[in-house]
Amino acid sequence: MTASSYKTVRNDMKSLVRDAQQLFREASVATGERADELRAKGQELLDSAAQRAQELQTAAMETGKEFASHTDSYVKDNPWKAVAISAGVGLVVGMLIGRK
Repeated sequence: MTASSYKTVRNDMKSLVRDAQQLFREASVATGERADELRAKGQELLDSAAQRAQELQTAAMETGKEFASHTDSYVKDNPWKAVAISAGVGLVVGMLIGRK
């Protein structure tokens, strides 16, 4: 999943939650059949938001597994480069921590 897809899903989630909150506010002052309709619509929006969140979580896990697989393959193919990169990153992090 690309960065733009994450932003789109995040914006969709915010919009769904905002709409659901508005519907529940309206339902709290409404009575009778109108209140029931608003509550049902709000529940549908929340269900939709939960589904989108599940899809995003699944996509993020797949991307993470793919990234880990590529990293594992690179380390197996280039062990000394991996050691050098790790040492360099450790040195930079150590220097940043040491400055404080």
